[in-house]
Amino acid sequence: MAQNPGARGPSPDRDGDDDGELRRALAVALVPGIDELTRRVVDDIHAHSGTYASGSPVSRDDLWGICRDNLLRALEDFGGLPPNGGGFEHAASETGRRRAEQGVPLDTVLQAYRRGGRVMWQMMAEHLRATRGTPDAVGPVAADRDTELDMAGAVWETIDRYSLVMAESYRLTQLEMQGRQDTRRVALFEALLDGRGDDPAVTAAASAALGVPVHDRYVIVVAAQDPAAPPNPAPVLDDHGIWSFWRPRSGRYAGIVRLAAGESGVLLDLLRHRTGATAGVSPEFDRLAQAGRALRLAEQALRTLPAGSGEAAAFDDRLAEVLLVGRPEIAERIVTTQLGAVLDTAAERDVLLGTLRVWLDQGCSAARAAEQLYCHRNTVLNRIGRIAELTGRSAESGEARLGWALALRALPLTAADDEQAPRDGDFGRKPSGRSGPAGP
Repeated sequence: MAQNPGARGPSPDRDGDDDGELRRALAVALVPGIDELTRRVVDDIHAHSGTYASGSPVSRDDLWGICRDNLLRALEDFGGLPPNGGGFEHAASETGRRRAEQGVPLDTVLQAYRRGGRVMWQMMAEHLRATRGTPDAVGPVAADRDTELDMAGAVWETIDRYSLVMAESYRLTQLEMQGRQDTRRVALFEALLDGRGDDPAVTAAASAALGVPVHDRYVIVVAAQDPAAPPNPAPVLDDHGIWSFWRPRSGRYAGIVRLAAGESGVLLDLLRHRTGATAGVSPEFDRLAQAGRALRLAEQALRTLPAGSGEAAAFDDRLAEVLLVGRPEIAERIVTTQLGAVLDTAAERDVLLGTLRVWLDQGCSAARAAEQLYCHRNTVLNRIGRIAELTGRSAESGEARLGWALALRALPLTAADDEQAPRDGDFGRKPSGRSGPAGP
């Protein structure tokens, strides 16, 4: 059958116009009942969310106000109505910002948006069905089933756009809050390290910001920023369940570590074998207010270690070295007077120093030292006798043994100072060949 050229079906443009008019008519019909729509949405959200139903941190009045504003802007946007106040992006952004500041989980807020969209569409569908075939029917054409489906899709498109804007604002607010929190945490940690923990308000604020008790078991660790070591040991300690907080400070990393019972040895082992950092560890302290003093002790322990050695030392294990490194002129004089003659014997120096170190470590027992050195007991005795001869001291003298032990500890410390200002004129002969083994 030939088609009648005068007959015209609905054009795509006309369909689009009809949809727009229907959307506008639905929005106009629902806006006057915005309070009832808000009530139904709030009730539905409370029925499906324990967080909102609890009233904390979001009160019912808070939820009501934000839902009403969002629903009104959504209807305006859906129907192409002129905005009466802020646009939909402003409403969604404010919701995301506020809920992030209140600490409501993002998934919970997104669920509330979906519940709101569902109730809004229910009221639209109810209106369409109630007015179908009546003079109050909305839109230029009868709203059949297909039209309802089209309108439902349009509602969810609107809700999806709102959700995206809200979620972006939520995430940005979280980042801003995290930045402020990090800045505050760092500032309060620095205050503790600077010795301002004597102020109870500072200590309480630092405790809250760091998330640790005012009273507990702590140490301060100062780690050199060695190129071969990780920037700070936090990830290694985290992997072993040890809490810590670190901050770059004067070319080093300073960290506070919270210890459980028996974790001091674990901490040193992790620092030595898992981080590669050269680090000094303070004695334990039990109040955050003591962090400033502990920092100074940790720094002193670090000063006793060779740069880049990857060694970690507890302050209490390096007391002699701490005393010596703090007075380099005394340390050098101890080396000169106690072992200077041994250092001058280039051919014997390393063997004699190594034997002396092991002998002292083994309680001055030649037999035990011989086992460690894989040599005969008489060999050890002969070497110790040679040291006594060179230094003019008796190996049986407790004072001589103490002097030798201190000199062995001072030797690597004075060797590190060789490039500093010379002291020959001040103290007489300067020890030569200070490349001997590290002290015990």
